[in-house]
Amino acid sequence: MGNRAIAEIQFADYIFPAFDQIVNEAAKFRYRSGNEFNCGGLTIRSPYGAVGHGGHYHSQSPEAFFCHVPGLKVVIPRSPREAKGLLLASIRDPNPVIFFEPKWLYRLSVEEVPEGDYMLPLSQAEVIRKGSDITLIGWGAQLAVLEQACEDASKDGISCELIDLRTLIPWDKETVEASVSKTGKLLISHEAPITGGFGAEIAASIAER
Repeated sequence: MGNRAIAEIQFADYIFPAFDQIVNEAAKFRYRSGNEFNCGGLTIRSPYGAVGHGGHYHSQSPEAFFCHVPGLKVVIPRSPREAKGLLLASIRDPNPVIFFEPKWLYRLSVEEVPEGDYMLPLSQAEVIRKGSDITLIGWGAQLAVLEQACEDASKDGISCELIDLRTLIPWDKETVEASVSKTGKLLISHEAPITGGFGAEIAASIAER
């Protein structure tokens, strides 16, 4: 009793045979049992995204599929330090969490990580860089791309505000809305296909405001 379950799926491309168990069982167990039982304490780790010459079985970004499911949380870190803090928070969360790990970071990211126990809050975006002209939003490995874009834009006198969403579901609308209210412009970048991508949900939500 009291133990936490951590499952690892070797690549996110292989997560689909477990789709029914994740979507119709783990995510809905609390509701189906009238809040008597739940699948909290279940964290599913899985590498995702493009890297090298992975091809169609090692390059997919399926996060949007799971963002459609009430009862799940979807978390994606951008760095080793973020990964540890967010993973520990995910493991201790009372809801099932899918923790996608950008494969690109496995090979390219080097960072000092505190040895002690620490957690980073879920559903709380981080403003990495303050700016006034445009808001840039991303998650996972795309943050490195966006950071370079901010540097390039600054050479042309454009001030970019950069936000790491960190948790896609439930996402931090307040932080994003406050930033876009200030800058008046929004750019969203992710690895997944445009059609049905989670960026479309963010764009629609901000447009409705």
